[in-house]
Amino acid sequence: MTDLSGKRVLITGGGSGVGADVARGFAAAGAEVVITGRRAKALGKVAEAEGIRAVKADVTDEASVQAMFAAAGPCDVVIANAGAADTAPFGRTTLEQWNAMMAVNLTGVFLTLREGLNQFTGWGRLISVASTAGLKGYGYVSAYTAAKHGVVGMTRAVAQEVAKKPVTVNALCPGFLDSEMTDRSVANIIDKTGMDEAAARKELAKHNPQKRLIQPSEVTAAALWLCGPGSEGINGQALPIAGGEL
Repeated sequence: MTDLSGKRVLITGGGSGVGADVARGFAAAGAEVVITGRRAKALGKVAEAEGIRAVKADVTDEASVQAMFAAAGPCDVVIANAGAADTAPFGRTTLEQWNAMMAVNLTGVFLTLREGLNQFTGWGRLISVASTAGLKGYGYVSAYTAAKHGVVGMTRAVAQEVAKKPVTVNALCPGFLDSEMTDRSVANIIDKTGMDEAAARKELAKHNPQKRLIQPSEVTAAALWLCGPGSEGINGQALPIAGGEL
């Protein structure tokens, strides 16, 4: 297991799903973990684990992100995980929906990684949790897909800037996950098609050649690897965790 003793890790969107799993995984690896998000109650449940602190913050607000880092203290690893998905046919996607998807999925990652990079004093790791939607197109989530493509492009650009430093910048791109966000997608499929839950989950799992949903623990394992010895040359990458979908 990667030993991250003495490292401080900040994880946005740490109150549920992938963020919560990543927080527990890094804590188990010996890191001091700080989770952030907008839902204090959800953060509190995860923070009950030893060594995990919670800071309430809104990644779409610049002042809130700056305050988040001030409260966390100097961090060695910054994981921009906070995100949200909304579905609509492209022709019926409203400007409000578009702006909301850009705010949390792209601007939030920009603010988090920028502030994280600026407070590094040496070794550092910037990781964004993007999506296979950042590498291909999915129907009915055009705004989400555009935002995730933006995250991948930003990752590649920033990686060029930090290449001469002991810092790497990478994006993790999981396929459909067995998480709360997918639960909402399943509910939407049920509502629109009348499928039962098992059939709806099977429909999402079809995207993965392994015919299964990705587990949050697989994202955690990849994030830990990017912070461990031997990963120094991995920079500017968008790593699919999708069973061969891409």
